[in-house]
Amino acid sequence: MHSHTDVLVVGGGVAGLASALALARGGRSVRLVEKAPEFGEVGAGLQLGPNATRILAQWGLLDRVIETGVRPRRIVLKDARTAEELVALDLGTDFLARYGAPYVVAHRSDLHRILLDAVRDLGVELRTASEVVAVDVTADAAITTLLSGEQLHSDIVIGADGLNSQLRSTICADAAVPSGYVAYRGTVPAAADTGAGLDDVIGWIGPNCHLVQYPLRQGELLNQVAVFRSARFDRGELDWGGPDELDQAFQSCCPPVHAALSRLWRDRWWPMSDRPPIDSWSRDRLLLVGDAAHPMLQYLAQGACQAIEDGYELARVLGGKPLDLAAWKQAVTDFEHHRVPRTAKVQTTARWWGDLWHCDGIAADLRNAYLREHDPNTFRYSDWLYADTSRSHR
Repeated sequence: MHSHTDVLVVGGGVAGLASALALARGGRSVRLVEKAPEFGEVGAGLQLGPNATRILAQWGLLDRVIETGVRPRRIVLKDARTAEELVALDLGTDFLARYGAPYVVAHRSDLHRILLDAVRDLGVELRTASEVVAVDVTADAAITTLLSGEQLHSDIVIGADGLNSQLRSTICADAAVPSGYVAYRGTVPAAADTGAGLDDVIGWIGPNCHLVQYPLRQGELLNQVAVFRSARFDRGELDWGGPDELDQAFQSCCPPVHAALSRLWRDRWWPMSDRPPIDSWSRDRLLLVGDAAHPMLQYLAQGACQAIEDGYELARVLGGKPLDLAAWKQAVTDFEHHRVPRTAKVQTTARWWGDLWHCDGIAADLRNAYLREHDPNTFRYSDWLYADTSRSHR
C-alpha cells in the first residue's frame, strides 16, 4: 500500500501530464500512473493555438516549446487538385496582439518531454507499468486497483486514459465512433521537401482526402499527415485503411500532394475516431479529462489544446479548496459548467469542418468560392476558439 495522495492521475499522455502539472503547481500532492512500460508519445507533429500557448506561458513552459518547435507564418488552405491557394490566416503581429500568445507547431514527443520534466521537477510521483482495472469510492477516499492487485488511495482520481478510456465506461456506456477516415504520417528532413512552404501550416483539401504539412524542430523537419476516407470501410469490410488504398484515394490530386505521399510511413496508420459529446464527465471522486472526456477529430487541431485547457481549468476551480466530497463536487460542477459546452462545440465543429474539407463536385466549388471571399483581416471565425475567456471566470 502506497501513502495517500491528494490526486491520482490515470494516464501519462498530454492530458494526464497537464492535469498533474496544474494541480501540483497548486500545491496538491499528485501521483500519476501509466500502463505502458515507459513514458512516451506516438505520432509526429501537433499544433498549439494561443488558447493553449497562453497557458503554457503561465506555466513557464512556452519558451521551451518554442525553442523545440516552430512559429509558423500562416495557416493556409489549398485545393488539393489544382494547388490553388484558397484562404490564409496570418499568424503574425495582429494575431499575436489579439490573442496574447503565439501559434506554435511542435513535435508531440517534444511537448510530452517538456511536460514530463515539469511534473518531475514539482515532485509528482510517476509510475509506469501500472494498469488500472477499477476505481472504487469510500466515504473518505477513492481506491484505485491496479492489474497487479495493488491499491492506491487518493482524495480524487483524474481519468486521462484516452479515446478508449476504461474509466469512461463507469460513467457512460458509449463507444468510439469510427469516422471512416484513416491517417498516415511521416516526418522527413526539410531538405527532402520539394514544394511545401517551410514557414506555413498548409492544408491541401480534396474530395474525401486531405494532406497537412508544416515544419518542426526549428524547420529541420517537415511533418506530413495524409488523411482519406476508406472505400473498404464504406463497404463494411473489417480490414480497412491499408496502404493499398492510400494512393488510390489521392489519385486526383496535384503533383505536390503526390510527391508528399512517397514520404509517408506505410507500415503504420491511424484510423480516426471520436465520440459524441456527453453532459457529464464525473462520478463520485472520479473526473475524466482530455480524450477520455471529449475525444475529437483532428480538423481543428485542438486535441492537445483542449487537454491543456482541462488541466488549467481544473486547477482554477479547485484553488486551495479542501478535497472533501462536498467541496470536490462543487468544483466539478463549476468545471463542467465551463468545459462541457466548450469542448462539445469543438467536437461538433471539428466534424463539420472535416465534411467541408472533403466535399466534392458542386459542393467543393461552392466551398472554394466561399473561402476565396474570406477577409483575411477578420478574426470573426477564430475568436470563439482562440480568444482569452479567463476573465469571464473570475
